[in-house]
Amino acid sequence: MIKNGHHTSNEQGIESGAKQGDLACSPEKRKRSVRVWCDGCYDMVHYGHSNQLRQAKAMGDYLIVGVHTDEEISKHKGPPVFTQAERYKMVQAIKWVDEIVEGAPYVTTLDTLDKYNSDFCVHGDDITLTVDGKDTYAEVKREGRYRECRRTQGVSTTDLVGRMLLMTKTHHSNIDNSDYQQHTDNFGKGPKGHSPWTGVSQFLQTSQKIIQFASGQEAQPGDTIIYVAGAFDLFHIGHVDFLETVYKQAERPYVIVGLHFDQEVNRYKGKNYPIMNIHERTLSVLACRYVSEVVIGAPYAVGKDLLDHFKVDLVCHGKTEVFPDRDTADPYAEPKKRGIFRTVDSGNGLTTDDIVQRIIKNRLQFEARNQKKEAKEIAVFEAMKRQAEGERAGDTAQAAQ
Repeated sequence: MIKNGHHTSNEQGIESGAKQGDLACSPEKRKRSVRVWCDGCYDMVHYGHSNQLRQAKAMGDYLIVGVHTDEEISKHKGPPVFTQAERYKMVQAIKWVDEIVEGAPYVTTLDTLDKYNSDFCVHGDDITLTVDGKDTYAEVKREGRYRECRRTQGVSTTDLVGRMLLMTKTHHSNIDNSDYQQHTDNFGKGPKGHSPWTGVSQFLQTSQKIIQFASGQEAQPGDTIIYVAGAFDLFHIGHVDFLETVYKQAERPYVIVGLHFDQEVNRYKGKNYPIMNIHERTLSVLACRYVSEVVIGAPYAVGKDLLDHFKVDLVCHGKTEVFPDRDTADPYAEPKKRGIFRTVDSGNGLTTDDIVQRIIKNRLQFEARNQKKEAKEIAVFEAMKRQAEGERAGDTAQAAQ
């Protein structure tokens, strides 16, 4: 377990969505570690998942994350994009996670919480349903061992899959566009309309969000400052394996990731890349436990000014192709001249292109999965609305007596 110090155990922001009374513990309870349980599919892990885990960790001291198997996900939701082995490793790489449980049950029970000595479980303010439309957290909610955190607006697996299938560039700046609007209106939409929990909304980056994700730690004397650069689009297990390999290049690594602007990525990747814009990619990379700092909008050429400014000791690149700069020059010419360039092999050749191909290959399955999920959510939402209306009517009648 890497203790990277990128989080503090007493971080408590209002974004957690929990009441102050939920978060505050008695002095007696604070003498021991408060263990928090989260679980989920964590398929196509994005900064929304990371933000949920960040908020959950802020409610306690030790965060345990249960990850469902491929079989369980296929039964209740439809086929996952990533294998369970890939999903286990992705979750473990999120810096707020202390422990993962492989093959966690899809329905969260008191037995599961007790088995892992968890005080309570945390989930977003959306709803998770079984194949027969039942709330997977019903039991722990009844027993008062459930907490909620705020769902991250502007990102969902549904939206990311839609961007890959739509092949437009409008998501680069989140501007209004008729094609993209049609995607937000129609992708995964069933015949009965939208679920309030599944859909697309605009992501708005803020300085506070970056602060919440950033480590805030500067390099210390004796640290080896390692610089890597790229798109890191749809931050995935291939990136994690690469960054872990980079991290292991030194005894005391301080890894800086340079992220290229959307237009630069599109120049050398083409099509509608990047799938995630610069703001989204920044949070995804900052959530990784192997990363110390991120340069937002890094220059494509790793030049003298950048190396000197950050006092870089080592520059690493993976086995992927190095595209020339606009003037056809080698972007790594300067670090090579200084003798500080190193090619590392993580043993994982997975690329963002490979993920897109997985989605395209199974397009109909993923669209059917989202429609099925949304239909169940709409049914539950309507039932909850009817129940609330009934309770209000009862209160009104009682008040009139």
